[in-house]
Amino acid sequence: MTLDLISMAAEAAAAVPSGVAGNITQAVGGAGAAIGVGLIGSKAVEAVGRNPGAFGNILTLGIIAMALAEGLGILAFFVSK
Repeated sequence: MTLDLISMAAEAAAAVPSGVAGNITQAVGGAGAAIGVGLIGSKAVEAVGRNPGAFGNILTLGIIAMALAEGLGILAFFVSK
């Protein structure tokens, strides 16, 4: 059964043009990065609203987290090519 599934997956991958598969990968990677940055930004604003004194620390952590989320999106673009 496992070999049947593997052969079916190989046939399906051969039927899909590589450009289409790459475009789907890029779309999912870009959407994931955008959602991640949006969530990080909204939670950072919420945290600053609750504790304005911690603005500097929250800003630093937010920028680092956003850079990591964007890095994964960029990595998805390069891997899909």
